[in-house]
Amino acid sequence: MDDKEITELLDRVLAPWVRALTLTPIKVDEESATLRLPFSGEWRHSGGMISGQVFMAAADTAMIVAITAALGGFKPMSTVSLNINFMRAVRKGDVLIKARVLRMGRNLVFGEVELFDEGGNMAVQATTTYALLA
Repeated sequence: MDDKEITELLDRVLAPWVRALTLTPIKVDEESATLRLPFSGEWRHSGGMISGQVFMAAADTAMIVAITAALGGFKPMSTVSLNINFMRAVRKGDVLIKARVLRMGRNLVFGEVELFDEGGNMAVQATTTYALLA
């Protein structure tokens, strides 16, 4: 998938508030998807750290892109589980999101997502399960 196809996919399938995160594709192939979450002070909660909800939405979105690339096109899907570990506070800087499909079944897809702060340190790790609906 090229950048234009990814942007069109995200515009078509994401809720408006998730699109507002302005996730941008860095590299997408049949094995993984890497997106960038541009920093915004709006993503921080009162403690000064980027909110976990932002990271959960970013991880979920990156996995949708990775699954779509692995399938060769978008198919309706639903998140069954998103288990997330917040390992490091992120207060500033862009975040790199790397999602990869671990196993593609007929009806279920298992994946892993890692989010890295601007220094390259892993800040968030997630495992995911999606149901393919069509």
